[in-house]
Amino acid sequence: MTYIVKDECIKCKLTDCVEVCPVDCFYEGENMLVINPDECIDCGVCEPECPIDAIVADVDYKGEDKDKWLEVNKDYSKIWPNITKRKEPLPENEKFRKIKNKFNEHFSKNPGK
Repeated sequence: MTYIVKDECIKCKLTDCVEVCPVDCFYEGENMLVINPDECIDCGVCEPECPIDAIVADVDYKGEDKDKWLEVNKDYSKIWPNITKRKEPLPENEKFRKIKNKFNEHFSKNPGK
């Protein structure tokens, strides 16, 4: 089991989850975070910290796109920089919180800054 970050994080990138992670397994893209599944110890402390429910245990996620999100987290955690401290959210986060299915139009492969 591992935890994954999914669509809700795109264009919001709230980082409350990062500070509670005991193993620093979060990685930062330009407009979302991902979790490295090989580093995640399945403790679950990050999940309740996310105010937009963007983090879920892979075994609990029932979406048809589960495999896609597992791959996104796995692949981008290998190339994006590690993030260990909370940052200010993206300025547009309020606008994008309730938008669904953001991946195709808003996902960025670029690393965080």
